[in-house]
Amino acid sequence: MTVPALSRRRALQLLGLAGGAAVLAPALAACGSSSASSALPSTAPLSGRFDGVTLKLLVNQPHVTSFRDVLAPKWAAATGGALDVTASPYDQLTSKQILDVQSGTGEFDVFDYFYFGLGDLVDAGALTELTPWIDANAKQIGVDGYLKSIYDPYTLLDGKRYGLPYDGDIHILFYNAELLDRYGVTPPTTWDEYDDVAAKITTDARGAAYGAIVSGQQVPMILGCSYINRLTGYGGNLFDSSGKAALTSDASIAALKHLVAVAPAALPTPLQIGFDQANTAFLTGQGALLDTWTDMALRAEDPTASQIAGKWGAVSLPVGGTNTTPRTALDAGFGLGISTATKNADAAAAFINWATAGPQNLVTSSTAGAGIDPVRGEVLDSEGYAKVVTKAIGPIRQGLGGDPLVWPKQAGAPKLLQDLVDQLALAISGSQTVEQSLENAQRGWESAAT
Repeated sequence: MTVPALSRRRALQLLGLAGGAAVLAPALAACGSSSASSALPSTAPLSGRFDGVTLKLLVNQPHVTSFRDVLAPKWAAATGGALDVTASPYDQLTSKQILDVQSGTGEFDVFDYFYFGLGDLVDAGALTELTPWIDANAKQIGVDGYLKSIYDPYTLLDGKRYGLPYDGDIHILFYNAELLDRYGVTPPTTWDEYDDVAAKITTDARGAAYGAIVSGQQVPMILGCSYINRLTGYGGNLFDSSGKAALTSDASIAALKHLVAVAPAALPTPLQIGFDQANTAFLTGQGALLDTWTDMALRAEDPTASQIAGKWGAVSLPVGGTNTTPRTALDAGFGLGISTATKNADAAAAFINWATAGPQNLVTSSTAGAGIDPVRGEVLDSEGYAKVVTKAIGPIRQGLGGDPLVWPKQAGAPKLLQDLVDQLALAISGSQTVEQSLENAQRGWESAAT
């Protein structure tokens, strides 16, 4: 298979994003530039025996358990094939996937990709187009079974499909019921109520606990989610009905003002709180409120990992301003795609079909620590899934079954999102006003659009 060449400029950009890749520089410097990609034949298999074939996967770090511990043994039993799983930090995942193809290394067969990185991956020629294969086998793949809220956002770009949905990521609001009871407050349904709960608990607890855990690490997957959760709560969107960036809307201003205002009542210091720090703080009882991914329900109820088992609850994300309808967002969801550099396309096709099918989606979504959420209606609506997420099932079904906000995913979207969170962070730190930060972000998005 022809591997797309790589410009020196693009190579240096990727090397800067994907730490530890500098050893590849001599090979990269000799490459040219292209964004060609290939299409999987409609006749590629949906299943089969793959004895002796090892598929190499480049996956998001929190998904390692789902691939290595849950799926790999089942795949071996079903097909005779093996999975070799390599993890990447979430802030380097897309760049490392592009680098693997464009450098000529071609180590990996299957990519566990961020849907908001889809445009960059396709533009770089890193993902195999799957349209002919999916169209010819839609019934056998069970395309109609994927949740309508995520199928197109996760897989479709410019009329072509490049993957199958794997992890149906949304956020809901988790709360520590013991702390709320202790300090005489109830789960908030509005962002104003959230502020009141956070302030009261932080004040009354006097350092023993905090009313809120605000995830503010300066990357799209963390601070981006926290801002967008509030944006949807205030009834806003990233783009208006004409497709123009809407970062200076009233809802956007209210969302960022909320992040600035809540910081004094939050676990110190929001801009330093990432995925692991937020989870640990909530599971050890240090914070009362946390908007995060729905698989927290499994973590919170696991007594081997949680000090709050049986002492937590969950509700839909709060609303604010004039908005009264709860809405979530597709916060950093994932699909499974096939690298254009693979030499095992048949096995890779069979694997992504199998891994995203109902039985596998149910078991990964029901395993604590796997980090996976439903992508199929049959899983979301199942009693088995409801049993493991317990008190969170209502808001999860409301979120995934509704009309969640979709992040941008065209080529350049990861940079746009990073530019946005850089401006958000300046407002939260007090270096700029909310209005200045959002105006700067708006100008940057408008400039990119032209």
